[in-house]
Amino acid sequence: MTERDSVDAIVEQWRTERPDLDPSPIGIVGRVSRLARELEARLEPVYKAHGLEPGWHDVLATLRRSGPDYRLRPTDLTNATMLTSSGTTKRLDKLEQEGLIRREADPNDRRGTLITLTDAGRKLIDSVTAAHLANEARLVGALDQDEQRVLAELLRKLVLNMPDA
Repeated sequence: MTERDSVDAIVEQWRTERPDLDPSPIGIVGRVSRLARELEARLEPVYKAHGLEPGWHDVLATLRRSGPDYRLRPTDLTNATMLTSSGTTKRLDKLEQEGLIRREADPNDRRGTLITLTDAGRKLIDSVTAAHLANEARLVGALDQDEQRVLAELLRKLVLNMPDA
C-alpha cells in the first residue's frame, strides 16, 4: 500500500462529507502548496549560511544568469523574479546598501535605470550557487532522474496553462 500523508486525509474527509464533489485536485494543489512552503524553509538556511538575507538570492541569481554585464532593467528584473515592483524596490535598496548591486542610468533610455551586479555581488552569488544547487538536488533526491524529468514536465505544463485569476 502507498504511504499516506495529511493531504490524503483531507481528500478522504471531503469525500465523506461531500460525496457530490470531486476533491481530487486537493491532492495536487494541497501538496504543491505545502511542498512550496517546505522547500522555502529548507532553502533559506543555505542562503543564510552564505550571508544572504531572505529574498536576496533570487535577485542576485537573476542578475548573474543574465550574462556578462550582469544588468537588467528594473521591469525585467521584477518580471523574472515574480515580485511586485514595490517588493523589488525594497530588495534593491537593501542590496545597494550592501554594495551588491548598483543603479546606473540606462544609456539607451534617458529616463531609465539599469540594475547591475557589482563584483562583490557576483562573488557572493557565485559562492552560494554550488551549495544551493546541491541542496536542491538533495531536496528532490527521493525521485530518480526519470521521475524528476517527468515531474518537471508536468509542472511546466501546469504553469504554462494556468487559467487567468
